[in-house]
Amino acid sequence: MARSEIIDPYHFEPTPLLIVISGPSGVGKDSVVQRMQERGYPFHFVVTATSRPPRPGEVHGVDYYFFSREAFEAMIEHGELLEHAVVYGQHKGIPRAQVQEALASGQDVVMRLDVQGAATIRRIVPEAVLIFLSASSDEELYNRLRARHTESEEELRLRIAKAREEMRHLPEFDYLVINRDGHLDEAVDKIWAIIQSEHCRVHPRRITL
Repeated sequence: MARSEIIDPYHFEPTPLLIVISGPSGVGKDSVVQRMQERGYPFHFVVTATSRPPRPGEVHGVDYYFFSREAFEAMIEHGELLEHAVVYGQHKGIPRAQVQEALASGQDVVMRLDVQGAATIRRIVPEAVLIFLSASSDEELYNRLRARHTESEEELRLRIAKAREEMRHLPEFDYLVINRDGHLDEAVDKIWAIIQSEHCRVHPRRITL
């Protein structure tokens, strides 16, 4: 038997985690992150950059960083994004410096990404913790999307079809959390429990960028 690594439990220091909260559009990724922030959990939330215009109530630098398509393409050209993709015809990406600075300070980093973006992070950072957030049914997801009043009926059907396709990527994730209507705090409790348990690993994940 190979000699095991010697670990001193009295001086065990958890390493910062890179946590990706992902899932189809409408499953409540924004609501989950917002509730985690309201509870005062210690983590750095990475604000995503996007080329889409803000929705009513969204604030630049808080919900997203809103850029013109030209400015976004310039960031891609200069290598300023950790990952980026075109989603429903709009650019989205993760500012690289934000992630590096937070990890260097010892903070856990939480990202809110679509399924395509999560796959990219898994490829770039294999030790990232990937959490798939889901509604409890297609019907529940459809009702949430419809309540936003931001998509036409045709766009709603396309998003549901896309969600079904994205569910096929579930085996590529580490954890599944169901965010049922009216049970947001239950979903947040599960995500926080996942993060806490990851910090108790004898062989911690090592995040390198």
